[in-house]
Amino acid sequence: MSVRSADTLGGKAAIVGIGATEFSKDSGRSELKLAVEAVRAALADAGLTPADVDGMVTFTMDTSPEITVAQAAGIGELSFFSRVHYGGGAACATVQQAALAVASGVAEVVVCYRAFNERSGRRFGAGVQHREPSAEGAALGWNLPSGLLTPASWVAMAAQRYLHAYGLTPDVLGHVAVTGRRHAARNPAAYFYGKPITLADHAASRWIVEPLRLLDCCQETDGGQALVVTSAERAGDLPHPPALIVAAAQGAGRGQEQMTSYYRDGLTGLPETNVVARQLWRTSGLRPADIDVGILYDHFTPFVLIQLEEFGFCGPGEGAAFVAEDVLALNTHGGQLGEAYLHGMNGIAEAVRQLRGTSVNQVPGAARSLVTAGTGVPTSGLILGADG
Repeated sequence: MSVRSADTLGGKAAIVGIGATEFSKDSGRSELKLAVEAVRAALADAGLTPADVDGMVTFTMDTSPEITVAQAAGIGELSFFSRVHYGGGAACATVQQAALAVASGVAEVVVCYRAFNERSGRRFGAGVQHREPSAEGAALGWNLPSGLLTPASWVAMAAQRYLHAYGLTPDVLGHVAVTGRRHAARNPAAYFYGKPITLADHAASRWIVEPLRLLDCCQETDGGQALVVTSAERAGDLPHPPALIVAAAQGAGRGQEQMTSYYRDGLTGLPETNVVARQLWRTSGLRPADIDVGILYDHFTPFVLIQLEEFGFCGPGEGAAFVAEDVLALNTHGGQLGEAYLHGMNGIAEAVRQLRGTSVNQVPGAARSLVTAGTGVPTSGLILGADG
Protein backbone atom coordinates (compact mmCIF):
# COMPACT_ATOMS: atom_id res chain seq x y z
CA MET A 1 0.00 0.00 0.00
CA SER A 2 1.33 3.47 -0.82
CA VAL A 3 1.70 5.74 2.20
CA ARG A 4 2.43 8.89 0.24
CA SER A 5 0.04 11.80 0.08
CA ALA A 6 0.33 15.15 -1.68
CA ASP A 7 0.04 17.07 1.59
CA THR A 8 2.64 15.17 3.61
CA LEU A 9 6.35 14.60 3.87
CA GLY A 10 5.56 11.19 2.37
CA GLY A 11 8.93 9.50 2.81
CA LYS A 12 11.00 12.41 1.47
CA ALA A 13 13.37 12.32 4.46
CA ALA A 14 14.82 9.60 6.67
CA ILE A 15 16.65 9.05 9.92
CA VAL A 16 20.05 7.67 8.91
CA GLY A 17 22.10 7.92 12.10
CA ILE A 18 21.53 7.36 15.82
CA GLY A 19 23.99 7.93 18.64
CA ALA A 20 23.92 8.20 22.41
CA THR A 21 26.10 8.49 25.46
CA GLU A 22 25.82 5.96 28.24
CA PHE A 23 22.72 6.42 30.43
CA SER A 24 23.62 7.06 34.07
CA LYS A 25 22.68 8.85 37.27
CA ASP A 26 25.89 10.89 37.42
CA SER A 27 27.54 11.59 34.07
CA GLY A 28 30.44 13.53 35.56
CA ARG A 29 30.55 15.92 32.61
CA SER A 30 28.74 18.94 31.25
CA GLU A 31 25.52 18.82 29.27
CA LEU A 32 27.38 20.37 26.34
CA LYS A 33 29.90 17.51 26.38
CA LEU A 34 27.05 14.98 26.49
CA ALA A 35 25.41 16.66 23.50
CA VAL A 36 28.62 16.69 21.47
CA GLU A 37 29.36 13.02 22.26
CA ALA A 38 25.86 12.01 21.12
CA VAL A 39 26.06 14.12 17.95
CA ARG A 40 29.43 12.69 16.97
CA ALA A 41 28.22 9.15 17.64
CA ALA A 42 25.13 9.68 15.48
CA LEU A 43 27.19 11.09 12.62
CA ALA A 44 29.62 8.18 12.80
CA ASP A 45 26.67 5.78 12.72
CA ALA A 46 25.36 7.56 9.62
CA GLY A 47 28.72 7.40 7.86
CA LEU A 48 28.83 11.21 7.76
CA THR A 49 31.16 13.84 9.15
CA PRO A 50 30.56 17.16 10.96
CA ALA A 51 31.35 18.91 7.68
CA ASP A 52 28.21 17.35 6.14
CA VAL A 53 25.85 18.95 8.67
CA ASP A 54 24.04 22.19 7.90
CA GLY A 55 21.09 22.01 10.29
CA MET A 56 20.47 21.49 14.01
CA VAL A 57 17.25 21.05 16.02
CA THR A 58 16.77 20.64 19.76
CA PHE A 59 14.37 21.39 22.64
CA THR A 60 13.81 24.83 24.15
CA MET A 61 14.66 23.14 27.47
CA ASP A 62 18.11 22.08 26.27
CA THR A 63 20.90 24.15 27.83
CA SER A 64 23.28 23.68 24.88
CA PRO A 65 22.45 26.04 21.97
CA GLU A 66 22.56 24.72 18.43
CA ILE A 67 25.40 26.99 17.39
CA THR A 68 27.42 26.09 20.50
CA VAL A 69 27.02 22.37 19.88
CA ALA A 70 27.89 22.88 16.23
CA GLN A 71 31.07 24.74 17.14
CA ALA A 72 32.11 22.17 19.76
CA ALA A 73 31.39 19.25 17.41
CA GLY A 74 33.39 20.71 14.53
CA ILE A 75 30.34 21.52 12.42
CA GLY A 76 30.72 24.48 10.04
CA GLU A 77 28.08 26.74 8.55
CA LEU A 78 24.42 26.22 9.45
CA SER A 79 21.54 27.11 7.15
CA PHE A 80 18.85 25.88 9.55
CA PHE A 81 18.53 25.82 13.34
CA SER A 82 15.42 25.49 15.45
CA ARG A 83 14.01 24.62 18.86
CA VAL A 84 10.72 23.03 19.90
CA HIS A 85 8.86 23.86 23.09
CA TYR A 86 6.90 21.89 25.72
CA GLY A 87 9.44 19.53 27.23
CA GLY A 88 9.00 15.91 26.21
CA GLY A 89 6.24 16.89 23.81
CA ALA A 90 8.99 18.20 21.52
CA ALA A 91 10.74 14.87 20.85
CA CYS A 92 9.10 13.78 17.60
CA ALA A 93 8.68 17.38 16.48
CA THR A 94 12.46 17.81 16.33
CA VAL A 95 12.49 15.13 13.63
CA GLN A 96 9.48 16.71 11.94
CA GLN A 97 11.28 20.05 11.74
CA ALA A 98 14.41 18.38 10.41
CA ALA A 99 12.38 16.52 7.78
CA LEU A 100 10.60 19.71 6.72
CA ALA A 101 13.94 21.47 6.32
CA VAL A 102 15.33 18.63 4.23
CA ALA A 103 12.19 18.21 2.12
CA SER A 104 12.06 21.94 1.36
CA GLY A 105 15.73 22.18 0.49
CA VAL A 106 16.58 24.50 3.37
CA ALA A 107 19.14 22.01 4.69
CA GLU A 108 20.69 18.75 3.55
CA VAL A 109 21.77 17.03 6.77
CA VAL A 110 20.08 17.96 10.06
CA VAL A 111 21.05 16.70 13.51
CA CYS A 112 18.41 16.50 16.27
CA TYR A 113 19.72 16.19 19.82
CA ARG A 114 18.81 16.32 23.51
CA ALA A 115 21.26 16.17 26.38
CA PHE A 116 20.90 16.80 30.10
CA ASN A 117 22.03 15.89 33.57
CA GLU A 118 18.49 15.28 34.70
CA ARG A 119 19.50 13.21 37.71
CA SER A 120 22.69 14.86 38.89
CA GLY A 121 21.65 18.36 37.80
CA ARG A 122 18.22 19.91 37.36
CA ARG A 123 15.61 17.30 38.28
CA PHE A 124 12.37 17.96 36.41
CA GLY A 125 10.51 15.58 38.70
CA ALA A 126 11.16 17.90 41.63
CA GLY A 127 8.50 20.23 40.28
CA VAL A 128 8.15 23.97 39.89
CA GLN A 129 7.97 25.47 43.38
CA HIS A 130 10.15 28.40 42.27
CA ARG A 131 9.39 30.07 38.94
CA GLU A 132 10.04 33.49 37.51
CA PRO A 133 6.90 35.47 36.57
CA SER A 134 5.70 34.49 33.09
CA ALA A 135 2.55 33.62 31.17
CA GLU A 136 3.30 29.94 31.70
CA GLY A 137 3.86 30.49 35.39
CA ALA A 138 0.54 32.31 35.67
CA ALA A 139 -1.23 29.34 34.07
CA LEU A 140 0.38 26.95 36.55
CA GLY A 141 -0.75 29.31 39.31
CA TRP A 142 -4.20 27.74 39.13
CA ASN A 143 -2.75 24.41 40.29
CA LEU A 144 0.25 25.17 42.47
CA PRO A 145 -1.68 26.76 45.39
CA SER A 146 -3.63 23.50 45.65
CA GLY A 147 -0.42 21.56 46.22
CA LEU A 148 -0.08 20.21 42.69
CA LEU A 149 3.63 20.98 42.43
CA THR A 150 5.16 18.10 40.50
CA PRO A 151 4.53 16.23 37.24
CA ALA A 152 3.54 13.15 39.25
CA SER A 153 0.86 15.12 41.09
CA TRP A 154 -0.46 16.62 37.86
CA VAL A 155 -0.78 13.24 36.15
CA ALA A 156 -2.20 11.60 39.27
CA MET A 157 -5.30 13.80 39.11
CA ALA A 158 -6.12 12.65 35.59
CA ALA A 159 -5.19 9.05 36.38
CA GLN A 160 -7.52 8.96 39.39
CA ARG A 161 -10.40 10.07 37.24
CA TYR A 162 -9.53 7.59 34.49
CA LEU A 163 -9.51 4.65 36.92
CA HIS A 164 -12.78 5.77 38.53
CA ALA A 165 -14.55 6.27 35.20
CA TYR A 166 -13.74 2.75 33.99
CA GLY A 167 -14.02 0.92 37.30
CA LEU A 168 -10.32 0.03 37.44
CA THR A 169 -7.83 -0.22 40.30
CA PRO A 170 -4.28 1.17 40.39
CA ASP A 171 -2.90 -2.36 40.00
CA VAL A 172 -3.83 -2.37 36.30
CA LEU A 173 -1.16 0.27 35.68
CA GLY A 174 1.43 -2.37 36.48
CA HIS A 175 1.12 -3.99 33.06
CA VAL A 176 2.93 -1.05 31.47
CA ALA A 177 5.67 -1.03 34.09
CA VAL A 178 6.25 -4.78 33.86
CA THR A 179 6.39 -4.68 30.06
CA GLY A 180 8.94 -1.89 30.03
CA ARG A 181 11.16 -3.50 32.62
CA ARG A 182 10.97 -6.88 30.87
CA HIS A 183 12.42 -5.33 27.75
CA ALA A 184 14.95 -3.24 29.70
CA ALA A 185 16.19 -6.38 31.43
CA ARG A 186 17.48 -7.63 28.05
CA ASN A 187 18.91 -4.28 26.93
CA PRO A 188 22.56 -3.72 27.96
CA ALA A 189 22.16 0.04 27.40
CA ALA A 190 19.25 0.24 29.86
CA TYR A 191 19.75 1.46 33.41
CA PHE A 192 17.59 -1.42 34.63
CA TYR A 193 19.40 -4.06 32.56
CA GLY A 194 18.99 -7.45 34.20
CA LYS A 195 16.29 -6.15 36.56
CA PRO A 196 12.80 -7.22 35.49
CA ILE A 197 9.85 -6.72 37.81
CA THR A 198 6.56 -8.50 38.44
CA LEU A 199 3.04 -7.22 38.96
CA ALA A 200 3.54 -8.01 42.64
CA ASP A 201 6.64 -5.80 42.71
CA HIS A 202 4.61 -3.00 41.17
CA ALA A 203 1.78 -3.38 43.68
CA ALA A 204 4.26 -3.40 46.57
CA SER A 205 6.14 -0.26 45.50
CA ARG A 206 5.50 2.82 47.60
CA TRP A 207 2.95 5.46 46.78
CA ILE A 208 4.25 8.66 45.17
CA VAL A 209 0.90 10.39 44.57
CA GLU A 210 -2.13 8.12 44.57
CA PRO A 211 -2.89 6.32 42.30
CA LEU A 212 0.75 6.45 41.13
CA ARG A 213 3.30 4.19 42.77
CA LEU A 214 7.06 4.46 42.44
CA LEU A 215 7.09 1.96 39.57
CA ASP A 216 4.50 4.02 37.67
CA CYS A 217 6.96 6.91 37.40
CA CYS A 218 9.87 7.15 34.97
CA GLN A 219 13.41 7.40 36.21
CA GLU A 220 15.72 10.42 36.06
CA THR A 221 18.72 10.12 33.77
CA ASP A 222 21.95 11.82 32.75
CA GLY A 223 22.80 11.38 29.08
CA GLY A 224 22.50 12.51 25.49
CA GLN A 225 20.85 11.21 22.33
CA ALA A 226 21.18 12.43 18.76
CA LEU A 227 19.57 11.57 15.42
CA VAL A 228 20.66 12.42 11.87
CA VAL A 229 18.05 13.27 9.21
CA THR A 230 18.71 13.62 5.49
CA SER A 231 16.87 13.06 2.21
CA ALA A 232 15.56 9.64 1.29
CA GLU A 233 17.63 9.83 -1.88
CA ARG A 234 20.89 10.44 -0.04
CA ALA A 235 20.00 7.83 2.58
CA GLY A 236 20.35 5.09 -0.01
CA ASP A 237 24.10 5.70 -0.20
CA LEU A 238 24.70 5.48 3.56
CA PRO A 239 25.70 2.44 5.66
CA HIS A 240 22.42 1.53 7.37
CA PRO A 241 18.92 0.90 6.02
CA PRO A 242 17.09 4.23 6.38
CA ALA A 243 14.13 4.76 8.67
CA LEU A 244 11.88 6.74 6.35
CA ILE A 245 9.73 9.43 7.92
CA VAL A 246 6.36 8.26 6.65
CA ALA A 247 4.35 10.79 8.69
CA ALA A 248 5.00 13.42 11.34
CA ALA A 249 2.64 15.60 13.35
CA GLN A 250 2.29 18.02 16.24
CA GLY A 251 -0.83 18.48 18.30
CA ALA A 252 -2.41 20.74 20.89
CA GLY A 253 -6.03 20.32 21.88
CA ARG A 254 -8.75 22.86 22.59
CA GLY A 255 -8.32 24.37 26.02
CA GLN A 256 -4.78 23.01 26.13
CA GLU A 257 -2.84 23.80 29.27
CA GLN A 258 0.91 23.42 29.63
CA MET A 259 0.33 20.34 31.86
CA THR A 260 -2.24 19.01 32.57
CA SER A 261 -5.54 20.36 31.18
CA TYR A 262 -8.01 20.00 34.06
CA TYR A 263 -10.59 22.41 32.71
CA ARG A 264 -11.80 20.31 29.82
CA ASP A 265 -15.12 18.51 29.92
CA GLY A 266 -13.45 15.20 30.77
CA LEU A 267 -10.15 13.93 32.16
CA THR A 268 -10.15 10.39 30.77
CA GLY A 269 -8.50 11.21 27.45
CA LEU A 270 -5.56 13.07 25.95
CA PRO A 271 -7.01 15.33 23.22
CA GLU A 272 -3.57 16.55 22.13
CA THR A 273 -2.60 12.95 21.43
CA ASN A 274 -5.77 12.49 19.42
CA VAL A 275 -4.86 15.53 17.29
CA VAL A 276 -1.54 13.84 16.49
CA ALA A 277 -3.15 10.46 15.90
CA ARG A 278 -5.69 11.79 13.38
CA GLN A 279 -2.96 13.50 11.39
CA LEU A 280 -0.65 10.49 11.35
CA TRP A 281 -3.36 8.06 10.23
CA ARG A 282 -4.70 10.48 7.60
CA THR A 283 -1.38 11.43 6.06
CA SER A 284 0.15 7.95 6.16
CA GLY A 285 -2.89 6.01 5.00
CA LEU A 286 -2.10 3.50 7.74
CA ARG A 287 -4.15 2.17 10.65
CA PRO A 288 -3.26 0.65 14.03
CA ALA A 289 -3.20 -2.85 12.56
CA ASP A 290 -0.37 -1.76 10.24
CA ILE A 291 1.96 -0.86 13.13
CA ASP A 292 4.54 -3.45 14.17
CA VAL A 293 6.14 -1.60 17.08
CA GLY A 294 4.77 1.07 19.40
CA ILE A 295 7.22 3.35 21.16
CA LEU A 296 4.87 5.28 23.44
CA TYR A 297 6.05 8.04 25.76
CA ASP A 298 6.00 6.49 29.22
CA HIS A 299 6.83 9.17 31.76
CA PHE A 300 3.86 7.80 33.76
CA THR A 301 2.08 4.49 33.16
CA PRO A 302 -1.54 5.69 32.94
CA PHE A 303 -0.84 7.96 30.00
CA VAL A 304 0.51 5.00 28.02
CA LEU A 305 -2.89 3.34 28.37
CA ILE A 306 -4.71 6.48 27.28
CA GLN A 307 -2.40 6.95 24.28
CA LEU A 308 -3.24 3.44 23.06
CA GLU A 309 -6.91 4.35 23.30
CA GLU A 310 -6.52 7.71 21.57
CA PHE A 311 -4.65 6.07 18.68
CA GLY A 312 -7.41 3.49 18.27
CA PHE A 313 -5.49 0.37 19.24
CA CYS A 314 -8.28 -0.38 21.72
CA GLY A 315 -11.42 1.20 23.15
CA PRO A 316 -11.73 3.63 26.06
CA GLY A 317 -10.76 1.98 29.34
CA GLU A 318 -9.28 -1.05 27.54
CA GLY A 319 -5.62 0.01 27.49
CA ALA A 320 -4.48 -2.11 30.43
CA ALA A 321 -6.02 -5.28 29.02
CA PHE A 322 -4.47 -4.50 25.63
CA VAL A 323 -0.99 -4.23 27.16
CA ALA A 324 -1.49 -7.34 29.28
CA GLU A 325 -2.33 -9.37 26.18
CA ASP A 326 0.88 -8.27 24.37
CA VAL A 327 -1.09 -7.38 21.24
CA LEU A 328 1.51 -4.78 20.21
CA ALA A 329 5.27 -4.87 20.76
CA LEU A 330 5.56 -1.94 23.17
CA ASN A 331 8.63 0.07 24.22
CA THR A 332 11.06 -2.65 23.23
CA HIS A 333 14.06 -0.69 24.54
CA GLY A 334 12.52 -0.59 28.01
CA GLY A 335 11.05 2.86 27.63
CA GLN A 336 11.73 5.75 29.95
CA LEU A 337 10.62 3.50 32.80
CA GLY A 338 13.36 0.98 32.07
CA GLU A 339 16.03 2.26 29.70
CA ALA A 340 16.46 6.00 30.29
CA TYR A 341 14.54 9.24 30.54
CA LEU A 342 15.83 11.32 27.63
CA HIS A 343 12.61 13.22 26.91
CA GLY A 344 11.65 10.51 24.41
CA MET A 345 14.63 10.84 22.07
CA ASN A 346 15.96 7.40 22.99
CA GLY A 347 12.58 5.99 21.96
CA ILE A 348 12.99 7.37 18.45
CA ALA A 349 16.39 5.65 18.29
CA GLU A 350 14.76 2.35 19.27
CA ALA A 351 12.17 2.74 16.52
CA VAL A 352 15.05 3.12 14.06
CA ARG A 353 16.78 -0.01 15.42
CA GLN A 354 13.60 -2.01 14.99
CA LEU A 355 13.43 -1.02 11.32
CA ARG A 356 17.10 -1.86 10.86
CA GLY A 357 16.59 -5.24 12.52
CA THR A 358 19.16 -4.51 15.26
CA SER A 359 17.06 -4.13 18.42
CA VAL A 360 17.95 -6.35 21.36
CA ASN A 361 14.23 -7.13 21.52
CA GLN A 362 13.74 -7.36 17.78
CA VAL A 363 10.27 -7.79 16.33
CA PRO A 364 10.67 -10.10 13.30
CA GLY A 365 10.01 -8.27 10.06
CA ALA A 366 9.23 -4.94 11.70
CA ALA A 367 8.37 -2.47 8.93
CA ARG A 368 6.36 0.27 10.66
CA SER A 369 7.10 1.98 13.99
CA LEU A 370 4.85 4.47 15.76
CA VAL A 371 6.61 6.89 18.11
CA THR A 372 4.91 9.36 20.44
CA ALA A 373 6.21 12.26 22.49
CA GLY A 374 5.31 13.72 25.89
CA THR A 375 1.67 13.65 26.95
CA GLY A 376 -0.34 16.09 29.02
CA VAL A 377 1.47 18.81 27.06
CA PRO A 378 1.34 19.95 23.42
CA THR A 379 2.89 16.93 21.76
CA SER A 380 4.09 15.26 18.57
CA GLY A 381 4.38 11.87 16.87
CA LEU A 382 6.02 9.95 14.05
CA ILE A 383 5.43 6.94 11.88
CA LEU A 384 8.71 5.54 10.61
CA GLY A 385 8.93 2.93 7.88
CA ALA A 386 11.47 0.56 6.41
CA ASP A 387 10.20 1.67 3.00
CA GLY A 388 8.12 4.54 1.65
